[in-house]
Amino acid sequence: MDASYRRAGSGGGSTPRTVEDIYKDYRARRSAILRALTHEVEDFYAMCDPEKENLCLYGYANETWEVALPAEEVPTELPEPALGINFARDGMNRRDWLALVAVHSDSWLVSVAFYYAARLNRNERSNRKRLFDMMNDLPTVFEVVSGGPKQSRDRDRPTSENSGRNKLSVKVMMLNFPLSLQQTSEPRIENNVREPDEGFDEDDGDHSETLCGTCGGIYSADEFWIGCDICEKWYHGKCVKITPAKAESIKQYKCPSCSKRPRPM
Repeated sequence: MDASYRRAGSGGGSTPRTVEDIYKDYRARRSAILRALTHEVEDFYAMCDPEKENLCLYGYANETWEVALPAEEVPTELPEPALGINFARDGMNRRDWLALVAVHSDSWLVSVAFYYAARLNRNERSNRKRLFDMMNDLPTVFEVVSGGPKQSRDRDRPTSENSGRNKLSVKVMMLNFPLSLQQTSEPRIENNVREPDEGFDEDDGDHSETLCGTCGGIYSADEFWIGCDICEKWYHGKCVKITPAKAESIKQYKCPSCSKRPRPM
């Protein structure tokens, strides 16, 4: 579907102008994404081929959905959904991957709704609160797909046995690995960066929550990671299709999101 279809949201129909219209648009897009991640999940899974370019999941106001490349125009006329959802498909547990797509879809749905709501006039500020309350009465896509936020948190919480080891290994990665990351058994020190035992202890929280910018997974020392030299986010190599051998030839790495940004004039 082309960009004009995405702008219209349903292939024809006007821009939502009232709280009720915006809520109707939100519900329709939400229903489309829920169908993609539940009843039609096999079709959705097959479309998210990791060998393809950066793909997004779109939900439209006519309750249809699409897996497609992001809009090419900059800036886009509507907020864009998460980019590159296909890259992490084969590197994660299927249920966890679907839950990750779901939570990013929730964020996108809210951003589209409040993109429209921002245009309500000054006297309608209370209507934006009413809109949020109406949206909040519905379960999130993440809650439907994962079975509820509490269950997901319990499943993702690290055990006490591994949490300390993960924190320490993250510090080693953050402090000693260059941005174009090469996985070695002995991380090298660059510039004036200190060894982990020089002023850092295992309880230091500054480097204990490093997450993959694509799949949201927590850093593990037995996986290859690479850092973007532009936005400084970190990624599993498998999520951005970069191998250790390929990383050795990269002088400056740009993640998929930064690669899409136009160069300054």
